Amino acid sequence: MNNQFIQKVIFDWNRIDNNSYLKEIEAFKRIEKIDFNKSITFFVGENGSGKSTLLEAIAIAHGFNPEGGTKNYSFSTHDTHSELCDAIRISKGYRKEKWGYFLRAESFYNVATKEEEYADGTHPSEKYHEKSHGESFLALVENNLHPNGLYFFDEPEAALSSQRQLTLLMQIHRFAKKGAQFLIVTHSPILLGIPDADIYCFDDGSIHLCEYEETDSFQVTEMFINNRQRLLDRLLAD
Repeated sequence: MNNQFIQKVIFDWNRIDNNSYLKEIEAFKRIEKIDFNKSITFFVGENGSGKSTLLEAIAIAHGFNPEGGTKNYSFSTHDTHSELCDAIRISKGYRKEKWGYFLRAESFYNVATKEEEYADGTHPSEKYHEKSHGESFLALVENNLHPNGLYFFDEPEAALSSQRQLTLLMQIHRFAKKGAQFLIVTHSPILLGIPDADIYCFDDGSIHLCEYEETDSFQVTEMFINNRQRLLDRLLAD
């Protein structure tokens, strides 16, 4: 039985202008719906393949601020989100999330600044700007993880060392077991190694499920580690 908060998204491409760049993204051309059957779902693919665009659209359609934060965040420093959020319908499950957060690596600074502005005596600021980038990034994630929460993470590994990625991996796995649902865009072969997750690949002209070992993140990393000197000799040859 599927007990996820978001069970599927259904696309209505008639709501998108024929001249929109969205209709030029190969992965979107034949997609009608995407099912979410697991507590953790990853989006993977090459830069520009549409994975962050889709994550953003689902988060906005579900009521989150385009630049990130909780549903209580309402601000805009640079409005760049696509109209894809207007062309998707979210099919929800019988459960309602108790908390939620949309984390975007590219707008983390703006969200951390807003967190200070929103703070008051009842909800004091965590002062993320007073920590290192990686420490504040991980602290923000950990402070917003709760059982039965819904989370959209766009490249959460961006500010994290390999060791801190392992910490995040453990936290995601822990809260997924406590009823949380995660939709995550990542290039990290570490995070992708979380067991019992679905991985949707946006490459090869379609959005399709794949295995961990089939992802470029795993294959390229494995190839580099196992053949580092040979690859460097070839890549850096005059």
